[in-house]
Amino acid sequence: MAATPVKASVLHGAKDLRIETRNLLPPLHDELQVSVHATGLCGSDLHYFQHNRNGDILVREPMSLGHESAGVVTAVGSHVSGFQIGDKVALEVGLPCGECDRCKEGRYNICKGMQFRSSAKAFPHSQGTLQERINHPAIWCHKLPESVSLDLGALLEPLGVAIHASRRAQLSPNSTTLVFGAGAVGLLVSAMAKIEGSSTVVIADIDQGRVDFAVKNGFAHRGFVVPMRRGNSIEENLQIARETAVEVSKVSRQDGSPVGEVDAAFECTGVPSCLQAAIYATRPGGRVMLIGMGTPVQTLPISAAAHREVDLVGVFRYANTYPKGIEVVSKNGPDYPDFSKLVTHRYRGLEGLDKAFEMAGKTKDENGQLVLKVFVELDDEDKARL
Repeated sequence: MAATPVKASVLHGAKDLRIETRNLLPPLHDELQVSVHATGLCGSDLHYFQHNRNGDILVREPMSLGHESAGVVTAVGSHVSGFQIGDKVALEVGLPCGECDRCKEGRYNICKGMQFRSSAKAFPHSQGTLQERINHPAIWCHKLPESVSLDLGALLEPLGVAIHASRRAQLSPNSTTLVFGAGAVGLLVSAMAKIEGSSTVVIADIDQGRVDFAVKNGFAHRGFVVPMRRGNSIEENLQIARETAVEVSKVSRQDGSPVGEVDAAFECTGVPSCLQAAIYATRPGGRVMLIGMGTPVQTLPISAAAHREVDLVGVFRYANTYPKGIEVVSKNGPDYPDFSKLVTHRYRGLEGLDKAFEMAGKTKDENGQLVLKVFVELDDEDKARL
């Protein structure tokens, strides 16, 4: 079969996106060809767009961004079963080696040989999903029920982080949970804590609007607006963190009693002051989940964790979460928020990507509306080919 020309958005440098045509070959025997319809812009995509790097990871060759995606099957590899043309699928875009010890124990998210779309960590880079079509291994494509939209299919990727974090936190029924950061990941983490049985989930952020959104829309039970305070020394900053933890402990539970020290704190910002406060806010024997990838080197009150046996637990991406994610977004109930409300802004086609990334870098748009998750939706010209 002949190659199919597809349009792709390609990053050539900081804020230098170009639309190019690539020739896409038919899928290999174990692959699906997928028309990408919905893609959410992630913080890592934004860093690459703005700086041509993500932390200390440099982009060394032209690369398509995008990894939170869902689409429609347009071709099926010869050895693939269980899929047919027209199926809606969510794309799990991390491709582990499958042979190392970590893969064999099911922790493929920390496989050293991982190839992750739109990440420049490995070279050659694995091209992202902001292109009309891609070929992808069928084992990493997850069929969506008819009731689950492609938007929700794309949200399964960041939801996977929240599911993985909640599993590693080992939340017990009726636990109390604190989440620092009310961006998209923090909101998803809060929702999963509720779903997993936390009786009180407190979400904390410096932005009153985001905190209000979380509580109003059922992503958290309670909210706390973190005061904007900064000390002039390490000692002053740690004292501010202690004070923040005390203030959080006074937030009321559902029954009106104070939350006190929490069983688990999820740090989703990467901001040192939030991680410091999370350690102080967690009870002896509790857990602090490290999710935010902000400041790489931080000053922490490590003795406050060690002397109270507060575990600091790393969370990196996700593993084996998509089936659970599909179950979660398919349900309704008091503990299940409307996940589609996270998509606050949409842009049509690859031509609007510059504006989409510009919006993704804001907390509010020109009308004062919250910016949580920006989606790019590709044109439907490909539907005629099905």
